[in-house]
Amino acid sequence: MTRAAIIGLSGPVLTAEEAALLRDARPLGVILFARNVQDPVQLTALTAAVRDVLGEATPILVDQEGGRVARLRPPHWPAFPAAIAFADGPAGAARDSARRMGATCLAAGFDVVCAPVLDLRIPGAHGVIGDRAYGETPEAVARLGAAVVAGLLEAGVTPVVKHVPGHGRATADSHHELPRVTADAATLAADLHPFRALSATDGGAAFWAMTAHVLYPAWDAARPATLSPSIIGEVIRGAMGFDGVLVSDDVAMGALAGLSNDLAAEVIGAGCDVLLHCSGRIAESAAVLRATPPLSDRAAERLATARAAARRERFDGAATIAAGPVGPDPTAAGRDAA
Repeated sequence: MTRAAIIGLSGPVLTAEEAALLRDARPLGVILFARNVQDPVQLTALTAAVRDVLGEATPILVDQEGGRVARLRPPHWPAFPAAIAFADGPAGAARDSARRMGATCLAAGFDVVCAPVLDLRIPGAHGVIGDRAYGETPEAVARLGAAVVAGLLEAGVTPVVKHVPGHGRATADSHHELPRVTADAATLAADLHPFRALSATDGGAAFWAMTAHVLYPAWDAARPATLSPSIIGEVIRGAMGFDGVLVSDDVAMGALAGLSNDLAAEVIGAGCDVLLHCSGRIAESAAVLRATPPLSDRAAERLATARAAARRERFDGAATIAAGPVGPDPTAAGRDAA
């Protein structure tokens, strides 16, 4: 039985206690952070050890956006620009950078990359998004975000877009506290636009989406998006049209502290396909896995669809990757010029 959870690990090697937990509790996958990454030889051994326990198809995730959010860094891996570096530029540049970044992640053992950020860059908001955003307008973020998703898929990795239904207006950092976004529904339509635009292509089946630990009283006055059946059902699955894999942001973050005694069941019950718990502390991971329901049949179907899309795009894009950079996205030429 596979549990609908992805967990963190404590360090650069898979400990015997962690291997036993993976073997017995069967999480869907793992996510690695800077504490887990030293060099290519060590990282290859770690990802191989995880898959030796959980199976070759196990998703292994990494936050690799470029800029300040990057777990693979020089001198062992190349540096990639932050999202803001592509603002107002051609979509082809963002796509090429994402394709090279995705190929770097795939070679390092990762098959799911938590990028791009599709939140808007809002003046006066908290800096937790800041230069991670592709621009201030919904159209710019949608255009460049779509290019990054395409580039990652061409590299053969599954993108995870962040943070539905939009973290850009938050004036607090959800790593530490629960932000409250008081904008009305009409204003929040702008935040939804980039996610809706990408979902419109195929329902978002080729990529995952990560929820925001943010309270939006216009949609649900009591529960943040991650824990809200109405936001997930009516806004993310409904108005946004997203039908791909929905994963929570890290439930160990400060935003959710004290909101529930049973976060695992509440996150899955609200409509997330998968729960993310990143602390890497073995006792916490074990407790979360005990409380997490099995992966649903619908979630398994969504996972399989996304995995197949990444593999298909990898083979289709292999010649382009070998040939080097692509030019600007021809479908966005007019908007680039504008």
